[in-house]
Amino acid sequence: MARLGRPRTVAVAVAVVVPLALIGYGLGSGGDDKQTLKVAASPTPHGEILDYVQKHLAAKEGLKLEVRKFNDYVIPNTATESGEVDANFFQHKPYLDDFNKKKNTHIKPVVNVELEPLGLYSKKAKSLKDLTAGKTVALPNDSTNEGRALHLLADNGVIDLKSGAGAEATLGDVSDTKGLKFKELEAASVPRALGDVDAAVINGNYAVDTGLNPSKDALVAEKVKGNPYANFLAVKDGNQDDPRIEKLAKLLNSDQVRTFIEHKYKGGIEPAFGPVGS
Repeated sequence: MARLGRPRTVAVAVAVVVPLALIGYGLGSGGDDKQTLKVAASPTPHGEILDYVQKHLAAKEGLKLEVRKFNDYVIPNTATESGEVDANFFQHKPYLDDFNKKKNTHIKPVVNVELEPLGLYSKKAKSLKDLTAGKTVALPNDSTNEGRALHLLADNGVIDLKSGAGAEATLGDVSDTKGLKFKELEAASVPRALGDVDAAVINGNYAVDTGLNPSKDALVAEKVKGNPYANFLAVKDGNQDDPRIEKLAKLLNSDQVRTFIEHKYKGGIEPAFGPVGS
């Protein structure tokens, strides 16, 4: 970490939603400021957490922080790879590992920050015992989240998975459906289908956006401890030791940010601080 006794600069308050058309053209204003740390993020909760750091903590560390928000899961990584932004905060390791492999990028995690617990929700069932044969469960259909959803169901005895089913398990890896039927949907669409099915596995960020809280409303939800789906700050390989990145990593794992997450999201998003597992 940089010494706190060094002269401090005043943080610049910038938080912008960048039009996709500006990718490849400096991503909008601020592109020539080499001192400002530019971070790409999803608006909720990542951008909100970064906004808190920018407004309340960055200046004290001499950190100039610019938050660039995207409703997209590709551009933050490609812009980090190209150097158009310095870092990103929106993803978990199974997604990043798959992205790096498929896109030949070199993005590396720096530090875990928060978990958006996947939860099983229902407007019809009061407990898992109500999910009997013939009931329909909606699942996110992308490779990462469908596997994650199936493991949540299996870990809680709702279904059985074949031995060795990995993180990217599919319906073909289900050895016993217990008579359940499944409806595969885009992750963002699953909350809207909740009233049309008997239960649905919903990503934490989409649950929060629709007023659901996994700690209160889910029949079952993921736990934080040992969870491989914690979201983290990430950079292009080789930039992990950038003093600005080290400052931001420290702030994102601070007591102030822990309190902010706990108070704002009330269990919908949970702090998951610490190093990223291999």
